Amino acid sequence: IALSIPVSEPVADMWKRFRSNMGAMIGVVLLIAVIVIALIAPLLFPDGPWQMVQRPFLAPFAVDGLPLGTDTLGRNVAAQLAYGAQVSLLVGLVSTLVALLIGVPLGALAGFYGGYADEGAMRFTEFFQTIPNFALAIVLVAIFEPTLFSITLAIAIVSWPPVARLVRAEVMSVRTREFVDAARLAGLSKPRILIQQVLPNTVSPIIVMASLMVATAILLESSLSFLGLGDPNAMSWGYMIGAARTVIRTSWWLSFFPGIAIVITVLALNLIGEGLNDAFNPHLSRKGKA
Repeated sequence: IALSIPVSEPVADMWKRFRSNMGAMIGVVLLIAVIVIALIAPLLFPDGPWQMVQRPFLAPFAVDGLPLGTDTLGRNVAAQLAYGAQVSLLVGLVSTLVALLIGVPLGALAGFYGGYADEGAMRFTEFFQTIPNFALAIVLVAIFEPTLFSITLAIAIVSWPPVARLVRAEVMSVRTREFVDAARLAGLSKPRILIQQVLPNTVSPIIVMASLMVATAILLESSLSFLGLGDPNAMSWGYMIGAARTVIRTSWWLSFFPGIAIVITVLALNLIGEGLNDAFNPHLSRKGKA
């Protein structure tokens, strides 16, 4: 993704384009629904997701008050889904934020100053990209005790290199524009030009990429939990699927519902990302449709 828009473009125009995108609005509705469920989970299920409420392997709607049935230990599947949303969203958002805090400054410095700064930053970035993201995340989580903190940190570490490369490319494009030359002639220092003139014009691609990174982080967390590398004290969708894989033929709902939850959340974030892409860069979107 390579976008750049004038910072002076009215936000109202971008919001109008985003709102006119049906897919993006569907994504917003789905994501809001997931967030609301995560927030009200303690109110809906005050006993938490670990409490045994009935006999194991109850099918959905077999007993009143248990719309999604029970798992292998007689725990409420609906409660597990609601509390799992908290874990997935928390890991996705925090890991993306940490990745942005690492990747944006590094990419901005490399793209703006060039030379040895650029060379050193890119070689450092390539070092982390030599190992596949998922394999590196497994290694990092396995080294430390599997907790939400270590999982979030591992996902952030494998997620920041693409951010650095994107920001570097955008900064290199923006730094050659006329308003940057005018700022230099006005006597502004390089750090001030970078912060006040260059970085604001790279915000749009960063926002689009961040929305997609949250979706990727949710998938990574689910995959790690499925493999048994999740936090044993935190209920997550990946943990639910991993715990149900041995009974998938006889108790399909135990893996079906968390799988659907992951699909809906990731789909919502990708739809929002596509909508933001079209809103921030209408010319490319029209060209692609043509």
